[in-house]
This record gives sequence, structure tokens and C-alpha cells, in this order.
Amino acid sequence: MKTNRILTGSLVVSLLLLGVSAFAQVNRPYRNGSVWSIGFIKMKPGMETAYLNYIATDWKREQEELKKDGQSLSYKVLRTEGHGATDWNLILLTEYKDMATLEANEAKEDALVQRVIGNDEKQRQGYRERLEIREVMGGRLAREIVLEPKR
Repeated sequence: MKTNRILTGSLVVSLLLLGVSAFAQVNRPYRNGSVWSIGFIKMKPGMETAYLNYIATDWKREQEELKKDGQSLSYKVLRTEGHGATDWNLILLTEYKDMATLEANEAKEDALVQRVIGNDEKQRQGYRERLEIREVMGGRLAREIVLEPKR
């Protein structure tokens, strides 16, 4: 009876040690990087210059303030070719340190936009005006995967 307990105990300890050593050996060749907020925009035909003027002024001013305030890391604008009537032709990207930083700064970002762009009514007016020159096709949040082990 005592021998059975000793054998059972030894077996349990061995299995636990084996599991811990196997867990410790997991070494992924990648790690999580920054988080990107991505907007897919379709500039309406003949309205590219009008919309890119908005991007180069108000949108850029907002992005620069977010960066200066430490809420975002960077931003990019990518122009693409549309392949169909329902395809986007511009991508707006804003990079954040991580998901926690993005979520923690939501109220702070709203206050910054109020200061830089204007109150809610002014922002709604801007949305209405941009409806004539572009269509928002969608948005995504994406996490960058860095192809190197965690440090």
C-alpha cells in the first residue's frame, strides 16, 4: 500500500516536471508588435484631389497631435488601385504601441480631436461634406507580428 502511494506520487511529480520542462522549451520565433487602426476609403471619381487635400490638412493635423501627445506612434497613407466598383483605393493607418494603450486613451483622444478639429457639430459637418468626395468602405484593427523571438 505504501509502495503504491510512493509510486503514484513519483509518477505525478515526474509528469509535472515533464510538463514544466516542455512548457519552458516553447520558443516562438515571433512576438506581438504594435497595433494598427486601418481605414479603407474609396475616393469618388474626380474627387481624389479634394479628399487628399483634406488628408493633407485636417487629418494630418489630428495625426500629428496624437503623435505629439504620445497617444500614437506613427501614421501612413497608402494609395492603391481599385479593382472594382466596390473596392477601396486609399488606406489610412494609425499605429499605436499596443491594444491597452489604444483603449486607455479613448477619452483623451476624443478630447484632443475636439480641440484640434472642433466640437461634435463641427465634426459632423465635416463628415457630411466628405460624404460627397469619399466613401468609407470599412475599418480594421491589426496587430503587427514581429518575426523575432521575445526579448
